[in-house]
Amino acid sequence: MTRLSMLDLVPVAEGSDVATALSHAATLAAHAEKLGYHRYWVAEHHGMAGIASAATAVVLAHVGHATSSIRIGAGGIMLPNHAPLLIAEQFGTLAALFPGRVDLGLGRAPGSDQRVAQAIRRNLSGGPDQFPRDVMELQAFFADDPRLGIQATPGAGAQVPLWILGSSLFGAQLAAALGLPYAFASHFAPAALDEAIALYRRDFRPSVQLGTPYVMAGFNVFAADSMDEAQLIATSMQQTFIRLRTGGQPGKLPPPLPHYPETLPVQARMMLDEVMSASSIGTQADVERDLAAFIDRTNADEIIVGGQIYDAQARRRSFAIAMAAHQAIDARKAA
Repeated sequence: MTRLSMLDLVPVAEGSDVATALSHAATLAAHAEKLGYHRYWVAEHHGMAGIASAATAVVLAHVGHATSSIRIGAGGIMLPNHAPLLIAEQFGTLAALFPGRVDLGLGRAPGSDQRVAQAIRRNLSGGPDQFPRDVMELQAFFADDPRLGIQATPGAGAQVPLWILGSSLFGAQLAAALGLPYAFASHFAPAALDEAIALYRRDFRPSVQLGTPYVMAGFNVFAADSMDEAQLIATSMQQTFIRLRTGGQPGKLPPPLPHYPETLPVQARMMLDEVMSASSIGTQADVERDLAAFIDRTNADEIIVGGQIYDAQARRRSFAIAMAAHQAIDARKAA
């Protein structure tokens, strides 16, 4: 059966603050664990007023202490921003605190723009080959490879599964070559989904970590007890997408706006439809239909569900409905 996991960007809502967002993250992670989600991941973004997960390892320590069994991890760490040794130390520490529960997804985007890259003070002149080299260096630190001449403490010998994240064919090729699980960011960049998954499965080479291909795909859910409510709560993320694509600065997560898509020009509506094509808006029955179709399309081993919703209680309700829909899909397949 397909696993269901949760992606949380730790949104900072308009009229709220980072402390509240982090409190909601811990509550949501505990909620995910109780509902039966397999993983709870957060993602690294920088310079964005509406996302509180920039210090990703610190956030994971926070939610780790609020949970006891759910896997926690980064979906992901933007490795070009960091020296591999530092990530080995950070996630080695997390693995020591929460043994057997920590995942590390790796992306090659900076998580923002060149101004942020300069502020981080990382040398990004290594070209397209730098990310694969950094991934292999990170693997070597976890494996305590003596050729490095230095031991990551914590980190050496830590059992932290690595993932490659991506929204293009590059990540699929790298994950296949290294024999690592592959997570596709279809929740915001679905265009290359089918081609990337096919390439990854075709070219996969078994590794010490993984013997057969393993695919995770992102999917947004905005679920409520009525279609009107579901459409309303989806408008916060819709506004964020439009702000990001048209101005580059989405700001904090805005409150929902009734009938927001109808106020947009045709071109903006088309863009919104494309970027949110791997999404479901509606009641449990709608989510069951859409999620089942997405699973059939991708044959993914795991779906990671996202969805930025302004009201924290409505967000928890949406994730509960998503899990109920997933369980109903599994029950039908088992019957």
